[in-house]
Amino acid sequence: MARTTLPTAPIAGLSPGVQAQGVWSGRRQLFVRFAGEAETAVLYSSEMLAKQLERATAQALVHSILLSGRDPLSCASFIAAVFGNWTSPLPVVLESDGQRPDSLEDVVRVVTMVQVLWEFPDAPSGAERAVASLAAVAAAGTAHALTLAPRDGTSDGQILRLVEQAHAAAPGTKIVIHPAPSGEKSPLDRRYATLLEQATTIHRDVVLSLRIPGPVGTR
Repeated sequence: MARTTLPTAPIAGLSPGVQAQGVWSGRRQLFVRFAGEAETAVLYSSEMLAKQLERATAQALVHSILLSGRDPLSCASFIAAVFGNWTSPLPVVLESDGQRPDSLEDVVRVVTMVQVLWEFPDAPSGAERAVASLAAVAAAGTAHALTLAPRDGTSDGQILRLVEQAHAAAPGTKIVIHPAPSGEKSPLDRRYATLLEQATTIHRDVVLSLRIPGPVGTR
């Protein structure tokens, strides 16, 4: 009898935690963190992870399952196999940097929502792929969100440009803006009130909220 080889992926952590950012910030979730290079991990088959999640969701009091970590979409076929063969009793959220829009086709069929987290890295070219990811998820009819986490030095113009691009590519996107940390001073100053007003003239569904500082579970 021929043996079927199941997809595998390195998992760096699987435990409950509090979501720090995005649409479901503050929710207690079951974190599935995909490992990056040189990171300590356990190699799971899709069947192994499905069984582990089935046990965990029956025991842990959590709102949803979060797929995150270092580039989870590099394991797209693995994710599709896990949730294609096991129906989760909880919502499943994929959080990524949006740099693999071509890997979303199979994943969007098995998750509840895709959240693109954009932290305004030094290389701005990746923003186009993040927006393309939102468009791909929207075209599939899956819920989608864009979380913008600016750094010190990120301009209002950069933020508003992303809001405008997301609106044009996927008008149903839920957008969350997390103000940049500013030491002891509250980051929710008049600048962000003005920014929110400007953003909502471009896109109706924009929320301004503080990012929960870590550690908040396995990130």
